[in-house]
Amino acid sequence: MKLLEGKTALITGASKGIGRAIAQKFAQQGAKVAFTYLSSVEKGQALEKELADGGALVKGYRSDASVFAEADQLVNDVLKDFGTLEILVNNAGITQDGLLMRMSEENWDRVMEVNLKSVFNLTKAALRPMMKQKNGAIINLTSVVGIRGNAGQANYAASKAGIIGFTKSVALELGSRNIRANAIAPGFIETEMTHELANKEEWLKGIPLRRGGTTEEVADGALFLASDLSRYITGQVLQIDGGMLT
Repeated sequence: MKLLEGKTALITGASKGIGRAIAQKFAQQGAKVAFTYLSSVEKGQALEKELADGGALVKGYRSDASVFAEADQLVNDVLKDFGTLEILVNNAGITQDGLLMRMSEENWDRVMEVNLKSVFNLTKAALRPMMKQKNGAIINLTSVVGIRGNAGQANYAASKAGIIGFTKSVALELGSRNIRANAIAPGFIETEMTHELANKEEWLKGIPLRRGGTTEEVADGALFLASDLSRYITGQVLQIDGGMLT
């Protein structure tokens, strides 16, 4: 039997990168997959077709996770279309990098809205069905930057650190309802975002495994936390970083 057979998963920001790999992995393991995209419409539609052609029950939604009303409506739509919601993956995120002395209030606020407030929005909306069925797995994508910080990313680091605190608090609140909440902290993962980094070689030198990770390796971690293999794990941060923070 597949690890996620019969379960419905909602993944935000899944049109590319880590979110896309998680959607693909979950579909392979039998999940019914709901996912969101915002600006990458063509990529979102392509993913929906890819997963549907592979035999998965899937639907993509164009929705802004940083807006509470849209997040609430999204969960209602997923329940209407799929019937249940057992797994939530909060993956939507952006960067607006810059040294603090040059960072605008707008760039600070936007990163907080998309990276951190979206986690609050979707988690709060998903609690209704999860508490009713007394079953749920919430997975929040944070970052190693949220653990150790990084020059030029004060807004991003703060948002990702906030996700860790949020995850641990929610795990304490919801454990008695059999709802688990964990976070994944990827390190240097080969994505469109990291390909643009000017200091890529410096990052790689600091990784004991001497390479960047793949989106599939992060998806494997998400699969573990979404499945019953991790049924006694909650409130934890899984670092998938090749030993970067060891």
